[in-house]
Amino acid sequence: MQTIDLLVIAAYLVATAWLGLKLSGRQTSVKGYFLGGRDLPWWAVCLSVVATETSALTVIGIPVMSYLGNIAYLQLGLGYILGRIVVAFFLLPRYYDGEMVTAYAYLGKRFGSSTQTTAGVTFLITRLLADGIRVLAAAIPLKVILDGLGVDLSYFAITVILAVVTILYTFIGGITAVVWVDVVQMLLYVAGGILAIIVVVTTIGTGWLGEAAAAGKTQMFVFADNPISGPNSFIASLLGGAVYAMASHGSDQLVVQRLLSCRSKVEAQKAIIVSGVIVTVQFAIFLAVGLALWGYYQQATPAELGLTRDDEIFPLFIVEALPPGLSGLLLAGILAAAMSTLSSSLSALSSSTVTDVVGRLKKTPITDRQGLRIGRWATIGWGLAFIAPATIFRSDEGNIVILALGVAGITYGGLLGAFVFGIVNKRARALDANIAFVLAVAVNAFFFVMEKYVVGEVWVAWQWYPLLGVIVTFVVGGSLSLRHKEPVGIAEGNSVDSRIS
Repeated sequence: MQTIDLLVIAAYLVATAWLGLKLSGRQTSVKGYFLGGRDLPWWAVCLSVVATETSALTVIGIPVMSYLGNIAYLQLGLGYILGRIVVAFFLLPRYYDGEMVTAYAYLGKRFGSSTQTTAGVTFLITRLLADGIRVLAAAIPLKVILDGLGVDLSYFAITVILAVVTILYTFIGGITAVVWVDVVQMLLYVAGGILAIIVVVTTIGTGWLGEAAAAGKTQMFVFADNPISGPNSFIASLLGGAVYAMASHGSDQLVVQRLLSCRSKVEAQKAIIVSGVIVTVQFAIFLAVGLALWGYYQQATPAELGLTRDDEIFPLFIVEALPPGLSGLLLAGILAAAMSTLSSSLSALSSSTVTDVVGRLKKTPITDRQGLRIGRWATIGWGLAFIAPATIFRSDEGNIVILALGVAGITYGGLLGAFVFGIVNKRARALDANIAFVLAVAVNAFFFVMEKYVVGEVWVAWQWYPLLGVIVTFVVGGSLSLRHKEPVGIAEGNSVDSRIS
């Protein structure tokens, strides 16, 4: 690493903050701050969705999968596309028909304040934990660089720097700044992945691709794994991945907020479906990076390379193999991926705080001025809060991608189940949905804790968490709803926008 690399990284951080502030304009209303005035083009929202869900986990975590295994992770992309199609035509129309600000406003309209607040608080906690891990993903390569330069900077300090820069443009510009910066950041880190492949090809040629095929590393479809516990099972990836995408893109405010900022329902549908195709292409690019690095390092294991984490393989290549300037550019790309997710999370968390929690607990309607002030303070608070989980999870030795997906999946099933349950079951009341939701989250949390901290082996693959949560919600909620003889109508005037004036 040379001084020029550090200058490139520093310039990126400054330029990102400036760009976010420049493109956002002055936000004066809650809808402007959280939804961009519902006037963002679908293609920008599409790329923002992709940047938000892939983040630094994709850049440093996915190459490890093909480096140590094969490209079976690509199966998940097929499930993701299928799940997004369902969201586009089943859930999105309901959000747009109600002119809602958050995904959980539908639950408030269907079941009442208690269910909306329960879902909102659950989202806040889960997103904090899952994206704290994503912040760690960005801190890993920076730590590798600084250690190589003899600079002893802790994960804590690195996380603080990333959080402060991201808070700055998110605090002022809201979702408009987040979306436009996401577009630039996504192009940067994808270009970095392609550049890494080009460098390997120009250095050692293309023989590694044939060797990888001969070693079975280009195998995409895996039918032999146990479909319940096998992490690479085709059935788990396709069906489980489809339900996972339905939950993450249909009930997670992180993504729904972007879709609600489109100009129309049709544009939102286009954005979410196309994003699935782009994400699958991204998976392929970074899996190819892993195969290229496997050839470059002559099939050496991470331990043989002197690494303490498998996730350090790509950062090691960036530091050691790339010429000065390009190393800084690729590392800036990793920062771009991390900051796109962090900024998206800050915006989603602050919007849910205002509308699903404060707006529901406050006895009088929230004015635009109050909502904007609370939203900005929430942005600062959540940005600082990300530091804690990033520190807690830093000692985990497993793949960081799977860790983050597993944490998010704990509540995805309950959230998606509550949405679909409310649409399908006309008898259900708030108490039925709340009890079913809590039990669904508890069941998934049980399997996650048992795998990570008790038995140390997989009982249920993370892809199945959302579907398992949906099943529990329907069984428990459906049983409880049998107590009621008459179907209930959707509460009138109970949408979140009626609480914000």
